[in-house]
Amino acid sequence: MSRKLRMGMIGGGVGAFIGAIHRIAAIMDNQIELVCGCFSSNPENSLNSGKSYFLPENRIYSSYHQMLELEAQLPEGERMDLVVIVTPNHVHFDPAMLAMEHGFHVVMDKPITLSLDEALQLKKKQQETGLELALTHTYSGYPAVKEAKMRVARGDFGKIRRIYVEYPQGWLSAKEEDGNKQAEWRTDPKRSGKAGCIGDIGTHAHQLAEYISGLKTTEICAELNTFVPGRLLDDDGAALLRFNNGARGVLMASQIAAGEENNVKIRVYGEKGGLEWQQHEPNTLWVKWADRPTEMVRVGTGQMGEWAQHNTRTPGGHPEGYLEAFANIYRNFALSVQAKMNGEQPTSEMLDFPSVEDGIRGMQFIDTMVKSGYNDSVKWVKFG
Repeated sequence: MSRKLRMGMIGGGVGAFIGAIHRIAAIMDNQIELVCGCFSSNPENSLNSGKSYFLPENRIYSSYHQMLELEAQLPEGERMDLVVIVTPNHVHFDPAMLAMEHGFHVVMDKPITLSLDEALQLKKKQQETGLELALTHTYSGYPAVKEAKMRVARGDFGKIRRIYVEYPQGWLSAKEEDGNKQAEWRTDPKRSGKAGCIGDIGTHAHQLAEYISGLKTTEICAELNTFVPGRLLDDDGAALLRFNNGARGVLMASQIAAGEENNVKIRVYGEKGGLEWQQHEPNTLWVKWADRPTEMVRVGTGQMGEWAQHNTRTPGGHPEGYLEAFANIYRNFALSVQAKMNGEQPTSEMLDFPSVEDGIRGMQFIDTMVKSGYNDSVKWVKFG
């Protein structure tokens, strides 16, 4: 293509953490530019935010309905190509549906919707329109994670037997709901959905386990907890997992693990060996063997395969961190959209980003965790 993709944003006004992350990630590879947005449900805040992003006032909207309708009426050479949705969970489904109805591709935060039914409706719309939909499961964007996936897929470790994945945080160890907007909506069932911690970060852990292993969860035995008095949703959870090849797994997600930041970690073991990756050391993949010493595989040093190299920007020794992992989702998404616009078939590397299918799996995971996690009499529950 001879131009960048034009991006509109719903949510992500000044001071919003994840909106800034999305904007940085989207422009990192010079494939996308921000051209319009409705940055807040408050029209004044939306206008002030758009001005601070140096957008013309006629491309700053007071509602996402107005934005989608007016952008669709613009000439093809001016209107946006894609919509980025960075709002609380209860404002995911409607703008995504409307965006695709108006012909726009979609990037959105996870979990994809408030319910499995809504996620299935989005899939149907996406299939009808042929548009792309990306979900920002960030941790699958790390080069070392992609290398782990490819080594498992090519059979380096034999049949996978055991998976351990964990995501501990400590920021909700005390009641932060009063005065903290991020805590407030995440612990509100009307805005977050039926799960708190499990929907917010448990879905990340589960997607990472399925992404690297290539396996699908079939059954879950779970426990959900709410440790902070007065909190309306879970702030801690754990589960035993059964996978479709007979492998077994253990998943832990907690937002009351006092002292922890975002300590995502996964270990996968097969018949011949296994691997370990931790976000606190993102450029290192530990590869372990039953019959020889453990290997330390480093990003950017020529030890990685094609998929990891495709998602690596810097020489060895320069950490590929959270922003770069986020940006990999945007770059692969953009390359796929551009290929389709050019009448070409996107490559497998281009299509390597979380999609509506990951969103559906995430909603099935939440439903199954809630069904099992609060039921002491029936524990093993069929996935989805």
